[in-house]
Amino acid sequence: MALVKQQVAVVVLAAGKGTRLKVSTAKPLLPVLGLRLVDYPLQAVAQWSQRAQVGVQVTAVLGHQKENMQAYLQTRYPALNYVIQHEQKGTADAVRAYFTQTPSALDFAWTLIMCADTPLINAEVLNTLWQAALGESSAALAATFMVDDPSGYGRILREGAAIKQGSFKIVEEKDASPDQRLIKEVNAGLYLVDTKLLHTHLQQINDQNKAHEFYLTDIFDGQHGKAIPINNGMALLAGVNDMAQLATARAELRWQKIKSLQMAGVDIIDPATTYIDQEVEVEAEVVIHPGVHLEGKTVVKRGTVIEAGAVLKNMVVEEDVTIKAYCYLEDSRIMAKASVGPFAHLRPNSVVGPQAKVGNFVELKKATLLEGAKVSHLSYVGDAEIGRRTNIGCGFITCNYDGANKHFTKIGDDCFIGSDSQMIAPVELGDNCFVASGSTINKSMPANSFAISRGRQQTRVGEAEHFKAKKKE
Repeated sequence: MALVKQQVAVVVLAAGKGTRLKVSTAKPLLPVLGLRLVDYPLQAVAQWSQRAQVGVQVTAVLGHQKENMQAYLQTRYPALNYVIQHEQKGTADAVRAYFTQTPSALDFAWTLIMCADTPLINAEVLNTLWQAALGESSAALAATFMVDDPSGYGRILREGAAIKQGSFKIVEEKDASPDQRLIKEVNAGLYLVDTKLLHTHLQQINDQNKAHEFYLTDIFDGQHGKAIPINNGMALLAGVNDMAQLATARAELRWQKIKSLQMAGVDIIDPATTYIDQEVEVEAEVVIHPGVHLEGKTVVKRGTVIEAGAVLKNMVVEEDVTIKAYCYLEDSRIMAKASVGPFAHLRPNSVVGPQAKVGNFVELKKATLLEGAKVSHLSYVGDAEIGRRTNIGCGFITCNYDGANKHFTKIGDDCFIGSDSQMIAPVELGDNCFVASGSTINKSMPANSFAISRGRQQTRVGEAEHFKAKKKE
């Protein structure tokens, strides 16, 4: 069969409630390594389509929390189509909703049906089914796998009086006999079916079963269709139906991510305590110490060292940066050869310039440190710009909030700001300014200025003992 453009319609079943998970979040939106459960099968389809050069049209069948589902999916997949299953009456009913609400459904030679809760599925699995469809005379294929404990799965029946040689049937567990429940080959919930055949057989499915649902598996009636065993299918095609299965899927995906980075030259000292989201990018020669979390769309470039316990969310970290232990850094940028921490906090929209230093217990918020600037100890810098090579002393504060509005502080190049000083914004200091320790600055300073603002010291020689005596009284 020659490949043609837009040959396969992909239907992703994402309408169910996931009641066994016992959470209010729709199951396909559960977080998994910075993505959602539904992202993984959708990404597998995109990768398979590209590698196999198969044109696809992807449609998600929504139902439970359809507004939340559509809001999320529209942001990430603008080309994705949607249909609504108004009542969750089974998988066949979901596919009927797809045909009813999709005018172009019959324009595709094949329809691929998959579940939204299979995060370990990959392009290779989809291609196995596709190649089988191209090589087999059958017009309906179902992926299967072997499992020691088949509880909860539909069983694959390959023999019986009502089963044509080479074909098979699927019996759901609730409807299976005791002998059938012993079968260890199970249904994976992944199907590739000739579209016209699928559409015809959907009309014949009823809900005469113990669950009173319309089972899509009834299209495999023993007279046509082929079951395709998937190697390692238990790992790749298992669904997520409870929190234990969700944790298992997360652990496997986390290991896959870490291994891929290690193969690319990233030194992850203790993989067992390192957590890296799916969309994180890390270059070779980065060293990651134990207990590090890299989340969201963080990018870490070559030569950077991230010490123990650091958390980075949506960060851009350039070459040869040192991030010391137990920093919390989010939605900001650290430029080449800078140093941050330990115990530093970068809040959103902060920039640490080349060779700049953010020291221990320093917090930046919407602040920019230009090249070589230093804020070394116990300081808060918010809504501010610190100039090149400027040195900020311990205990510095930008007073950026007046109770109603935020205001900006700008400090020029090559300034020295003494310890325990405050800048009451809005205020601007020119280059080469010097602020004495303990000063409160509420007026702008031109370049090359000196400022001191503190109470006059009074020293009374010989009165220390008298003062202490009065205190005791």
